[in-house]
Amino acid sequence: MKIKAPRDFWAGLMFIAFGLGFVLVGRNYDMGTAVRMGPAYFPTLLGGLLLFLGLIVFVQSFTVSGSPLPRFAFRPLIVILIAIGLFGALIRSVGLVPATVVLVVVSSVGNYEFRTKEVVIMAIGLTLFAVGVFSYGLGLPFKLWPGH
Repeated sequence: MKIKAPRDFWAGLMFIAFGLGFVLVGRNYDMGTAVRMGPAYFPTLLGGLLLFLGLIVFVQSFTVSGSPLPRFAFRPLIVILIAIGLFGALIRSVGLVPATVVLVVVSSVGNYEFRTKEVVIMAIGLTLFAVGVFSYGLGLPFKLWPGH
């Protein structure tokens, strides 16, 4: 059998893996009934649907032609993982505002089209959004700045 649509092949495998994972994890909890749903009901139902969809996409990858997979870009993945790690390491010591700015600036280095003006606007916007939602909206006890 020849794979005619590599994107569909890998997407189908991913859907199957996630769906199967949800179904298997859901087996550890009480299923309940449709009227009185237990903690396993929703994840198991969605996992089953995802598994079914994955099987359809997977089988279709052998019958319908599709575009080839582009070359996998490791640089953006590595840079974003570093940015998330820095955010996690900095949020307690320097606060939400500087940690969010570092997150945006470092993660934007992963983009091949780095534009300083756009990064500054994004950093300001995302920082204001994070402070507004998490600190004021939800009332989470984040330190906003160093020393506060």
